[in-house]
Amino acid sequence: MNSKIGRWISLDRKKISIIGVPSDYGQQRRGVDMGPSAMRYAGAIERLEKLGYDVIDEGDISVHRTKRNKQYDGKLLNLEEVLEVSERLAKKVDEVIKQDRFPVILGGDHSISIGSIAGIRKHYQNLGIIWFDAHTDINTPETTPSGNIHGMPLAVNLGLGDHRLISIAGNAPKLKFENIVFIGARSIDEGEKALIKEKNIKIFTMHEIDRMGMSKVIEETVEYLKARHVDGVHMSIDLDALDPIFTPGVGTPVPGGITYRESHLAMEMLEEAKMITSCEFVEVNPILDERNKTANTAVALMGSLLGEKLV
Repeated sequence: MNSKIGRWISLDRKKISIIGVPSDYGQQRRGVDMGPSAMRYAGAIERLEKLGYDVIDEGDISVHRTKRNKQYDGKLLNLEEVLEVSERLAKKVDEVIKQDRFPVILGGDHSISIGSIAGIRKHYQNLGIIWFDAHTDINTPETTPSGNIHGMPLAVNLGLGDHRLISIAGNAPKLKFENIVFIGARSIDEGEKALIKEKNIKIFTMHEIDRMGMSKVIEETVEYLKARHVDGVHMSIDLDALDPIFTPGVGTPVPGGITYRESHLAMEMLEEAKMITSCEFVEVNPILDERNKTANTAVALMGSLLGEKLV
């Protein structure tokens, strides 16, 4: 456990480790497993090196290709495969943080957050989460309309769902309801709505973003998490948080999302706050993309989050 727990901490942001997770087992559309390659091709490593970072590409987590769409208990698709990927990712993330390196995780579908948060949580007692997504990904086996585990990673890390998933890397539950902030949600299942209301989870839907503006949303997010005395913040961005005009290469696009400029403003303000201690970019699907537009956007957002300035 990190000896600095209890104080606001940040890893050495001049040392970055890129971790690819080429897994598409959390959903049913092929192609998102090529997301890490697409973001590397879009210049992720070169862009961060240009900003002065010591970047190590740790390569990809090994993902075995097996028959897809197996079911467990009639509810969870590809459970065994998601378990295996999550265990491997949690171990890798843990190793990277032990080396005092800032993890930048490239997905893969959003189920990879089960493993990334499990590994990160080993180093923080009161981890905060900023979740940019058109969806809230807080379904359980009881509420899921699809059985897709990429709609469940936050529920799993909150200790809800299959016991094997919530037990990955120990420390279950790994998150507190009050330490989560949703940004950009606009497609929320009924079971998720009920849980969000019951637990009073902080959420800025597109309605709030439109009314308040992204600047105010990020200001309130930063103050909200600081008030809860989180000792680290993991930022997870599903590229479908943006409007499909800007990110066509995602598996579950929802019209009316965050604009390109709003997303950069959010990243720039979070960089100024110096509160992000790990991040991941997920759901880039090159098969559905237009000339790698979505991967290029993801890499541009990485740049803004990690200090790239216009002047």
